[in-house]
Formats: sequence, C-alpha cells, structure tokens
Amino acid sequence: MHDRTSITEGRLDRFVDEFLRPAIYGRSTPLTCEAWPVPGEPIPFEDARAGHYEPLPTGVQWGRPWSTLWLHLTGTVPSGWGAGRDAVVELVIDLGFDADHPGFQCEGTAYRPDGTIIKGISPRNQHVPVDAGDGSDGIDIYVEAAANPNVAGQFAFDKTPLGDKATAGDEPLYRLNRLDIAERNVTVWELCQDVVALRGLLAVLPADLPRRAHILAALEQMVDVMDPDDVPGTAATGREALAGVLASPAYASAHTLYAAGHAHIDSAWLWPVRETIRKCARTFSNVVDLMDADPDFVFACSSAQQLAWIKDGYPELFERIRAKVDAGQFVPVGSMWVESDTNMPGSEAMARQFIEGKNFFSREFGVNTEEVWLPDSFGYSAALPQIAAAAGARWFLTQKISWNQTNKMPHHTFTWEGIDGTRIFTHFPPVDTYNSDLSARELAHAERTYLEKGNGTSSLVPFGWGDGGGGPTREMLASANRFHDLEGSPRVKVASPRDFFTHAEAEYANPPVWVGEMYLELHRGTYTSQLRTKQGNRRSEHLLREAELWAATAAVRAGADYPYDELSTVWHQVLLQQFHDILPGSSIAWVAQDAERHYADIAARLDQLIADSARRLVGDGDRTLVLNAAPHDRHGVPAMGIAEPVGADAGVEVTRAGDEYMLDNGRIRAVVDSSGRLTSLLDYATGREAVPAGEFGNSLEIYRDTPNQWDAWDIDAHYRRNRRVLDAADSVSLVQEDGDVHVVVEKHFGRSQIRQTISLAAGSDSLEIATVVDWHEEKKLLKVAFPLDVRADRSASETQFGHVFRPTHENTSWEAAKFEICAHRWIHVGEPGYGVAVANDSTYGHDITRDVRPDGGTTTWVRPSLLRAPTYPDPHSDQGEHTMRLTVRPGATIADAVEEGYRVNLTERTLSGGRSVDPLVTVSNPAVVVEAVKLADDRSGDVVVRLYESRGERSGATVAATFAAAGTTVTDLLERDIEAPAGVHLEQQSATVTLRPFQILTLRFAR
Repeated sequence: MHDRTSITEGRLDRFVDEFLRPAIYGRSTPLTCEAWPVPGEPIPFEDARAGHYEPLPTGVQWGRPWSTLWLHLTGTVPSGWGAGRDAVVELVIDLGFDADHPGFQCEGTAYRPDGTIIKGISPRNQHVPVDAGDGSDGIDIYVEAAANPNVAGQFAFDKTPLGDKATAGDEPLYRLNRLDIAERNVTVWELCQDVVALRGLLAVLPADLPRRAHILAALEQMVDVMDPDDVPGTAATGREALAGVLASPAYASAHTLYAAGHAHIDSAWLWPVRETIRKCARTFSNVVDLMDADPDFVFACSSAQQLAWIKDGYPELFERIRAKVDAGQFVPVGSMWVESDTNMPGSEAMARQFIEGKNFFSREFGVNTEEVWLPDSFGYSAALPQIAAAAGARWFLTQKISWNQTNKMPHHTFTWEGIDGTRIFTHFPPVDTYNSDLSARELAHAERTYLEKGNGTSSLVPFGWGDGGGGPTREMLASANRFHDLEGSPRVKVASPRDFFTHAEAEYANPPVWVGEMYLELHRGTYTSQLRTKQGNRRSEHLLREAELWAATAAVRAGADYPYDELSTVWHQVLLQQFHDILPGSSIAWVAQDAERHYADIAARLDQLIADSARRLVGDGDRTLVLNAAPHDRHGVPAMGIAEPVGADAGVEVTRAGDEYMLDNGRIRAVVDSSGRLTSLLDYATGREAVPAGEFGNSLEIYRDTPNQWDAWDIDAHYRRNRRVLDAADSVSLVQEDGDVHVVVEKHFGRSQIRQTISLAAGSDSLEIATVVDWHEEKKLLKVAFPLDVRADRSASETQFGHVFRPTHENTSWEAAKFEICAHRWIHVGEPGYGVAVANDSTYGHDITRDVRPDGGTTTWVRPSLLRAPTYPDPHSDQGEHTMRLTVRPGATIADAVEEGYRVNLTERTLSGGRSVDPLVTVSNPAVVVEAVKLADDRSGDVVVRLYESRGERSGATVAATFAAAGTTVTDLLERDIEAPAGVHLEQQSATVTLRPFQILTLRFAR
C-alpha cells in the first residue's frame, strides 16, 4: 500500500503541474502596453491619466525601490473568446511577482479610464475581470504598479538599505512577466480546486484510514479518465470521478470553523503609511469584486483608520464598500481606530482608540461594533477588558499569543478578567494564523489543537492574504465550499465574527477564566526600540490632556470656542502612531522618520492651543501664574487650576566629602560617589536607607543585545549573561544653573557619550536623574540599575487606569518568561510599610529581579531599559542624541508613585497674567484621579470628566462642578448615558462616588 500510494500521489502531482494547471488559461494574447514612470511620490489617477506614456514591452526591468509605474493597457478580445458556458475572458497581469511572498513585493491597482477601481493585482490574485455587457470587445485599462521592495527578504534580519527611500538605490527590482488577455476555462479551474482540496486532505489523514484510500482511488480514476491532450474536453468527466468523495459528509462530531474573510494590513511596517493607503485600496477593491461574484462571501475589516483613508482618497470605492456593509458582506469589526499596541498607550489614549473607532463605524455605516479584534499586537494589557466593555464591546479576539516562546495558553475560548474585575468573552483561534488560506492542513490543525473539546465545538478562522497580498481569493472561497461538509475535515462555514461569537458564547455557558494581562513571551524589545517614537507618544498624550483641559476651561470660563476639529485631527494622528508596528519601533526607517515628523507637528499644534487657551483665561497682567494640569495639587496650585505658587521650601544643601557629593533638602538625602553612582538614598520620614550597603544605584549597564531573531522586536533572556557596568566616570562635578546646583556625571562607552545631571529640588521627595546619551552603538542594550533594600515579592507597574502586579521571583515558567516587562510612568517595589517608586518620562521596558545578600537581607533590583540599537529593519535605529528623565522616590507608597508619575510627565507651565482660574471640577479624594476633562463630542458644550480609582483599593470621593451645571449623568466611553453604577449617587452639581479598585467612571455635567 505504501508504494502504491507514493506512485499515485507522484502521478497526480505531475498531472496537475504539467497538464491541469496550464489548461486553466487555454488561450491568451498579449496586451499592448504603454508606460509612464512617476517622477516622485504617488499621484491621483486624474493626474496619472494625463502622463506621458511610451511603449513598453514585456520582459523589461522596471521599478526602482518605492517608485510607481503607470501602465496603459489596451487590446481587443479575439472573436469567439468567452462564448461558451465554461469560458470567461479576463486579463492576467504578472508584474514580476514572487508568488511565495504576497504582500512583501510589487503590487498593482487596475483602473477603468473613468478613474474607478476595478481591483488590486498581487502575486496570488493576478486576474482582472473584463467588463461585460458594454457592447465592445475593446480593452482599455490603467494599472498603477508599485515597486515596493521586499524588505522582509527571507526574514534573515540582515541590515538593509531598502527601508529608507534615501538609501534604497535606483536599480530596478522587477521584470514585467505577463500582460495578457486570457480565456479561463471554468470547468478546468473548478477541477483544480477539487484536486487541491482532496490532495490537501490526503496529506492530513492517517495512512490507515479507509477514507484516505477512497480519495486516492478517486483521484487515480480522475487521472485515468482524462485525456492529457484534451484537458478542457475531459475536465467535466474528471470532476464526475471525484464527485462521490466530495459529496461524503463530515462526521457528526466534526469541529466547525467559522471562516471570516480578512486581510491583516499593518498600517505601517516594512512600508510607509502612504503605501498602506494604497494596499488598502487594492485589497478592499478585491474584496468588493469577490462580493459581486459571491453574495455569501463575508469580509471582516478591523481598522477605522484604514476605511477613513479610503473615504478620503478613494470615495467611489468607499461608496461601494458602504453598499456592501448594508448588504451584510463587508463587516466592520474591532471597535478601534487602529489595531494598536496595547502595552504602551496611556489610559486616555487607549480609551480613545475605542471611542474614535466605534464612532467612525457608527457614523459612516450605522454599525455598532462589539468585537475587539487584535490578532497581531504584542501582548494585551490587563486593563483592556474594562476599557473594551466601557466602550460597549462584548468579545475579544487575539492570535499572537500562539507565538509564545515558553508557555502555551491553556484555552482557546475563555473569559478574560481585567484589573478591575470586568470580564470579556475571549477567543484565540486554534488555526494559529490570521492569514489562513483555508487549506486542509490549516483546517486540520485547528481541529486537532482546539483545547475546548468536550465543552465547545467551534472556532474562528480569519482567511486571506494580508499586508497587500490581496486578501481572500476565489480559490479560498472554493476551498470553503468544498470543506463546508466533507468527510475527514472539520466543517467550514463562511460567516462574520459576530456569528461565531454569538454561537460560541451560547454553547459555552461557563468558560474558564484567565485573570490579568496576556503577556506575549516574545517581542519584549518593542518596549524600548526607537526611543524617539516612544517619547513622541508620551509627550503627545500629556499635551492632549493639557490642551483639552485648558480649552474646556476657556470655553466655560471665558466663552472661547472649543477647537473640536483641531483636537480630533491631532487625536487621530496620535492614535495612528500607536499602531502595533509604529509605537513598538519595529518598522523601517521611513516609518520612524514619519513618526518623528508627526510628533513635532503635534507638539507645535497643541502648544499653540494651550497657549491660546491660557492667555484667554488669565488675561493681561504681571502676576506670575502656574498652570497645573495634573490631577493633584502642587505648590499651592490646585489640581487642574491656575494660581500663584506658594513660596518654595527651604533650599538644598550640597556638600562634598572627598570624592563624594551629598544632596540634602531636609526630606531626602542622596550621596553620589566618584563614579557618578548612588551609594545612599535616605528619606527622613522613615529613616530608611533605600540603597543596600555595598551596592550602587544609578548604575549604567551595557549588555550584548543579539536576539535569536526579530532584531527590533526581541530581547532574549541570554542578554543577561553579557553585562558591562560603566563603573568609571570621565568626570563628576557640581554645576550651578539658574540658582540650582546639580551633580553632573560624564561617561563614555564605545563610540557613545553619556551625561547625567543628578538633581534634588527644594521640598521634593524624589531625586531626579536626567540622562543625555549620544548613542552610536549597534546591538547593545543600555539599562540603569537601582538596587533597593526592600523585600518585594512583586512589583507594581502602571498600566492604563491602574497598575498590574508581577512576581519578582521565578517559581514557574510563566514568571520566568516575564524577564522584561512594560510599565508606563512608574514602577513601585515595596514591603509592608515601606517602598520605593522609580518614575520616568519616556521609558517603558524594565526588568525587576531580586537576590538575597550575605546578611540575610533582600535586594530588589529595578532596571529601566533606556536604549537599544537593533539593525533590522532600520539599520540606524536610535542613533544620535537622546534625553531621558527619571526619578527615584524612597519611602513611597503606591499613591506616591501615582503622583510622581504625573509630576514627571506633566510639568507646570508658568506665564504672566491678571487672574487665577479655578478648576472646572474638584475631587475630594486624591485616590480618585481625573484622567481627562473635555467638552462633549456632540458639541453641546457639556463638560465630560473621566476618572478612575488609582490605588487599587475601594475609594470614595465627591466630584463637584465649580460652574453652573444643569445636571449630572454617567456615560460610557462613547458619552452615551447609562444607568449610574452601584456606589455612584448623582446631584445636579456633583456626584458622590465609591469606586472599586481601578474602576473607570465617566461623568457628564450638562450646561
């Protein structure tokens, strides 16, 4: 049997390759081609149509990296073609494709002469339909051919100049292979799909299964009854030979796969945003074309931003999409502006991803999306369940956790519980890909690995080539049709994600619960790569807080116009930059350069809005006033108010003893040695020394950073084995600036220079360290270490609307895998009665470890990751000068850490004016933190205030409006009125609240 099987399969494969596939297009004739290379960036069709076209034959090289070549293709359909029931005339266009890499090479878009898009052209989707019924056999189309370089290569992670237009070169990348009018034999094509399905099924069925023998016999009979010299004439007979095995239904217990058409298009990655916009147009036009041919086809589109691009740049295509949404075929999902990173975006920004995404889908399509669709993001914050639920989402989908290096998630369908106790129904598709082609192998893998057997019977499979590969294809739909109910395979049902989730939720009434973050055991370097991008994000988030706060205050207090449109534009730009390959720093140089440019523009816009609002508020005068946008009082200035500051506390005493400098402000005392490291950090309130004897804080450490793969993405655990401590300084000196005295430390490493300024302000409870690095290393990781004399068995890291605890020990493989973690503005480690907070203005990656000293004490190490130097995909990432600030606050509680995080990231603004300004709202308990103050999106002028419980404990407060309010209501994140939750009591001017740990609350004060 084994020998016969091998012979049969070999005979089958040869027959398919030599006779069957070549007969799909039995006749073809070349098109006439004229071409015009665009001299610069892409242009609209209207401009391209007027270009200077010249003849261009097939076989020529074309396309310098990132260029565009417009083709004008004309021809006449030969007489009699397409006349039979089996014959369909279409164009076949091969721009020089490598069929193994859809989405990572040249692509094309076909247009009619009137500028309407026909469809996209890609390696596995090369056909273009010929319009029928126009009474003409003439062909006249334009093709926009994009010479996108294959930056991915074979993902060897080698340095490449291709990711920067300035270094990519001018050599043409591609060869025009085929530009033809062709006649497709539908029966031969259908027979090919039959054979592909059955051949794939053979590969996954056990060798001794009778079903396998039946399929082999049918396939052999098919080859026998067909005439290799007349494949079109005998194809129908060949299909009859296979009809019996294709009609055999699936087992009653077979798994069911809900197949949702999908195209995961990274909004920027190995191409810039400008190319993503064109990738979306190509893919979505393909999808609409498929829907025209198959009314049962359903496609899920997850990004509001991508559809907004289509609306702006391709309005005719957008209207076709809108019609397909109305028909239930084109299905918006995901609820977010982009498929963002979820580790690093701040609280309000994460909320706005949902607010802006859901509002767009509702406004443009009348659709209330209820899914969160994040198949590819690099781990999932423990705050997401509450944020998603507060935006009206019911279900969550991810795939990326299947990439875990160490531990396998124990469930595919489960309930996910976040930091406040909110739960959301979650699915993790066992097909282990978000780019399925619905092959027998992938379907079998999903059924075999599904972990909910005995409880659930179904899973979801997203199918379609992503990243410009064209999305779903007619071959995939043919596969879905054949596997719909086929013996030996799970059943396949083309459906929407909503169909799946509704069914899965109903059949699995009591799923298991996963509590806390879904940490991806991979891509840990994305917390640190491309520091400038991360700094731009952090700065933009806080500038937006200020801009909205002061603009709302100016509107209420001074009658100013609220800048709705300007703020909306800026928010959309910030949210786009949080896409899961932009903010993580895992894109090409072009993307990082664009991000820096956008952040500079964002800062300029928001600084102007803040200045305009502040001037309107304070008027003319010579009083020195401080704008305090933080949610805590500072120096006598109320939270979110404007006032004259209270006089400073006693000054700072700076002394030198030998090679050491001591800074003392009466609250804390710090000692810096001759290497620029901390030998002592004491707070007078507790009398505790934070730095263990014999250890050194502010210790700069350099590590070899050569991950196994995925350079910009990964930090692998073996980096710890190659460490160099920068324990010598070029100089340590006292420097006086603006009346303050600082300890300035200068060091060097390799080709890099480091300058640290260590400062202690009067009245401050924390020591500040500003680090300026002129960085010129490759494959190195720079950390700064703080050994702390606390026995902490867990660390607290700020995340959205709260914090998450992680063990500092490695009892299990799950704990050991978290050797690099993400925190927002602060890390806190402590023992009962004493803790230390380390806050930062732009750092996300940290590692927290501990060891036991010879004296029996425990040292807990906090090491923020400052800089990396990966060389792929951007060979020059993070080169140049960077400035980072962090503070260390000894004797700190969690409450102190929260306040310190805001203090470091929201510095006071000082200006001259004539009057103080009271805050719009007051909160009686600092544990309840105001995250945002703005005017309502409906432009009613109502004031919206978003709060959360920040300490992880049940907290009560009175939230009061200081302006004349007509009433107070509770809303969801989308500012839709909801019933006040338990513990919230509303009055006309105020709300008395008792919030559970980390609970989010949005209040609306009517005006």
